[in-house]
Amino acid sequence: MTRLSVEMLAADAVEPITSAGHGRLGIAVLAGIAVIVLLITKFKLHAFLALTIGSLALGAFAGAPLDKAIASFTTGLGSTVAGVGVLIALGAILGKMLADSGGADQVVDTILAKAGGRSMPWAMVLIASVIGLPLFFEVGVVLLIPVVLMVAKRGHYSLMRIGIPALAGLSVMHGLVPPHPGPLVAIDAVQANLGVTLALGVLVAIPTVIIAGPVFSRFAARWVDVPAPDRMIPQRASDELDKRPSFGATLATILLPVVLMLAKALVDIVVDDPESTVQRVFDVIGSPLIALLASVLLGIFTLARPAGFSRERVSGMVEKGLAPIAGILLIVGAGGGFKQTLIDSGVGQMVLDISEDWSIPALLLAWLIAVAIRLATGSATVATVSAAGLVAPLAADMSTTHAALLVLAIGAGSLFFSHVNDAGFWLVKEYFGLSVGQTIKTWSVMETIISVVAGAFVLLLSLII
Repeated sequence: MTRLSVEMLAADAVEPITSAGHGRLGIAVLAGIAVIVLLITKFKLHAFLALTIGSLALGAFAGAPLDKAIASFTTGLGSTVAGVGVLIALGAILGKMLADSGGADQVVDTILAKAGGRSMPWAMVLIASVIGLPLFFEVGVVLLIPVVLMVAKRGHYSLMRIGIPALAGLSVMHGLVPPHPGPLVAIDAVQANLGVTLALGVLVAIPTVIIAGPVFSRFAARWVDVPAPDRMIPQRASDELDKRPSFGATLATILLPVVLMLAKALVDIVVDDPESTVQRVFDVIGSPLIALLASVLLGIFTLARPAGFSRERVSGMVEKGLAPIAGILLIVGAGGGFKQTLIDSGVGQMVLDISEDWSIPALLLAWLIAVAIRLATGSATVATVSAAGLVAPLAADMSTTHAALLVLAIGAGSLFFSHVNDAGFWLVKEYFGLSVGQTIKTWSVMETIISVVAGAFVLLLSLII
């Protein structure tokens, strides 16, 4: 890989904002990340503000003029929001429609009606994986926890035997499969092909979710045997509805964007002719924007209308779906600004040189960096966007498949060992009525298994394809 190819990758960086050597740059990176970690963990500052201040601190420690550091940050923030902001918004709208219309409940109830006994953990992981495709992790947890608690209580199952597969399904989708924010930002940073990343993400997700879900839940149920807490069973959305969408229509709406994006990737491989009418058509309908927009529009007719929602209620539902993502958009955008500051400071070239000198495989290096940032900040999204900025230059000469695997390696690392500095840790603890120690033995270990198993499968795939 040449220095020229690295410079070409960072198109926004016309010239480096600093001429600092590797030693000073390395200290600047550690100092910038340390500032972010301290602000988030000790001072409880919002991740958006922490990333903004950390980006400016990075530039200052690297010896860059403040105006250039500000320009790098704002450029990165703008390009990131432009690249993934609309997709996050469309995903939030679809998720809100799915929840409020009772579509999610319909999928859950239909699958549970056909499952029982030993197949119940497998049913839960299937439900969580399907529901988790269009939903943010926190939304998926809120949707599925009532189901987990009711199934465990009524069926006399161990709470961990049912809960761990559901959490595994949601977490794997969140970390590895676009259109979730983390994978989307990483795809944008390393210029990976979204369709190929989606296909390989699903391929890695299947064995990962099986091992971390139904298989691990056997051990988790032995380690932590607690009853389902009655006080945490909230009312489901569909309990207030007279009717709700059908299972088939709901599933079709959820899977439409996945099918369109995978179809585009397949046509790109089979046709491989930019002038072909077929490929140009699929380039449009398989783009993430059009695929998600089509799913949202379809959802109006397959989810909202069957639930009896008026036009006014649909409009209000869209507005309510957009409100909670403001914080996510700002965090993702600030992460993109931090990424661009890293690139413009020359940190990407430094990482490239280190990987060559130490002979560390690019995919393993990406995983390790994401793990370190995840452990420090507690945020999978912050870990993903920061690690993507650091290792983006490594993708310059990679094949399409290996660039996609680089994204998945980052995503896998970003899920490693969730602990007390992660909001998801406390969400699971409170919903399941666990102690801190019990949460670590179940949820934290499950997250680590996902990270290690997914990382191993990514490395294995890199040897095959």
